[in-house]
Amino acid sequence: MKVKTHSGASKRFGKTGSGKFTRKKAGKRHILTSKNRERKRRLSGRVVVDPTKTKSLGRLLPYL
Repeated sequence: MKVKTHSGASKRFGKTGSGKFTRKKAGKRHILTSKNRERKRRLSGRVVVDPTKTKSLGRLLPYL
């Protein structure tokens, strides 16, 4: 049986060259006027996913 990639997870997560999963930080979608400049800058960029979640992400994204 063919294994399919979870399309929602593929839009949200990426993979580094060493095989770790990356994600965007939460809290930078809306209501940005009430957040100060330093906080918005801190929320930008990507961060490595917690190692406890890599097994479940590996099942969702088998070909990533």
